[in-house]
Amino acid sequence: MQIVLMVSEFFNSTWQEANCANCLTNNGEDLSNNTEDFLSLFNKTLACFEHNLQGHTYSLLPPKNYSEVCRNCKEAYKNLSLLYSQMQKLNGLENKAEPETHLCIDVEDAMNITRKLWSRTFNCSVTCSDTVSVVAVSVFILFLPVVFYLSSFLHSEQKKRKLILRKFPSVVIHPFSRAPT
Repeated sequence: MQIVLMVSEFFNSTWQEANCANCLTNNGEDLSNNTEDFLSLFNKTLACFEHNLQGHTYSLLPPKNYSEVCRNCKEAYKNLSLLYSQMQKLNGLENKAEPETHLCIDVEDAMNITRKLWSRTFNCSVTCSDTVSVVAVSVFILFLPVVFYLSSFLHSEQKKRKLILRKFPSVVIHPFSRAPT
């Protein structure tokens, strides 16, 4: 009887820690619509990866060129990532790491697998739309000291150097010479 109780407690705690209820409808019998949509997009993304990998040989040698995967599956990956972000926002779970503040483990695991394949295995990247603005602001900040010192130089009153000429006597007496007698 004790074993049955331990097994039951183990499964209940695993169910709660993995937030499995977040993948199900309110009555807990079916997958929620968001979870079904996510898993559908996840399967489409993996199918796209697999379809574009045909002809590539799998090996542990240096990475191959996966530009076809990156180019052809970019839209599927972006849609999956967008849906995942929306699911997090819908549940108010973005950027939280505490227990019970994440999506169900199946969705989290599927997204982690997809991101690992996309970034590490295929070495694909999605360019950030903020890149241009970040570079522009960085360049502006780097040139601020140059602009400051240049404008300071141009707008300041320049002092001209004045040479003061010494007046020498018409007769020069050398200190080591004798006085006339």
